[in-house]
Amino acid sequence: MEQLEWGIVGLGHIAHEFAKSFNQTTSKLTACASRTQEKAEEFAKAHDLPKAYGSYEDMLADPAISIIYVAVPNRQHIQHILQALNAGKHVLCEKAITMSSQELEKAMKLAEEKGLILAEAMTIFNMPLYHELHALMDNGKLGKLKMIQAPFGSYKEPDPKNRFFNPELAGGALLDIGTYAVSFARWFMTEQPKVVASTMVPFSTGVDEQSVTILQNAKNELASISLTFQAKMPKKGIVAFENGYITVDDYPRADKAEVFFNDGTKEFIEAGASMEAMNYEIENMVKMIHKEMPNHSLFFTKDVIDLLDQMTQAWNA
Repeated sequence: MEQLEWGIVGLGHIAHEFAKSFNQTTSKLTACASRTQEKAEEFAKAHDLPKAYGSYEDMLADPAISIIYVAVPNRQHIQHILQALNAGKHVLCEKAITMSSQELEKAMKLAEEKGLILAEAMTIFNMPLYHELHALMDNGKLGKLKMIQAPFGSYKEPDPKNRFFNPELAGGALLDIGTYAVSFARWFMTEQPKVVASTMVPFSTGVDEQSVTILQNAKNELASISLTFQAKMPKKGIVAFENGYITVDDYPRADKAEVFFNDGTKEFIEAGASMEAMNYEIENMVKMIHKEMPNHSLFFTKDVIDLLDQMTQAWNA
């Protein structure tokens, strides 16, 4: 089977990490595009890519490229997703995939019309560990799900101009680290929850600096989401059931988890490797294109973006 070719749009830090991590046999990274030829050539040279384009349109016009990885700032995601889909390219977009459910629905509709795969580069939906944990949950040994805790605290230098706090760049904790916490909770909850309470403290620029949110679904499964950009917190996810609980340290790219049962026994689960997080996203994207697996992640992505909408609506009420 001929290798599918990838192109990158947006050549910042995350794009460099993606290119450096790329290690596949069924697809290859061959191109990058920027608004200037100089920057594109600089990126291509750094990662030994054969093609560098000084405009996004030129790369999208290349018939050899099948998949576009979108790594531009959040606010620009929808523009580049739609451009790529209209050019007949599959799209893997960095999180958060869009700024709103309305944007995502538009992109999903276009992808369906074009017969293309659209997916979010969310590690939690692609890491092997989470599929192992979901299988454990589904076998019933732990009993009914009761409660989830998903904290994420990261200290960012309080500079109003950087992307973390700049509203023009869609700054704020929610769209950066919050997507991981909400995705963690949604992965385990057996039905889509609703935001029943949420409060936010803004940074001086108006973007969300810290927040606490409670989610609840029709089965009375609860989740608490705690976020901050001005204090470090351990990224330790806890999933509590009737008969025990699961703990996942550094949950965004986790490859290990512990399961504690009410009878005092415990189980250690290990699957995948944290350093290969991006490669799992790449591998699964290609499998979806080849119809070797369903586009399972977009279902969860849609639910997560809807919850992010509900949280921001609660803050603006």
